[in-house]
Amino acid sequence: MTSQTLDQLSVGTQARIIGFTATEANFRRKLLALGLMPGTQIEVRRFAPLGDPMQIQLRGASVSLRKQEASIIQVEVIV
Repeated sequence: MTSQTLDQLSVGTQARIIGFTATEANFRRKLLALGLMPGTQIEVRRFAPLGDPMQIQLRGASVSLRKQEASIIQVEVIV
């Protein structure tokens, strides 16, 4: 499996979070508080009409992230 960032995935893709790129500690804590932690399985649900933000589904909840925020999250695609 190849490692990508969340912003590179397309609608309907399922992936597992494997980590974060170097980022500010406060922002990392915000992502963790939203449930975006390593090992969590996610699915890309949709993109806004202009492509930003994106909606993901995880643990029964929907979360919207800007592409800039999604580019920090490293994932591996689940086949």
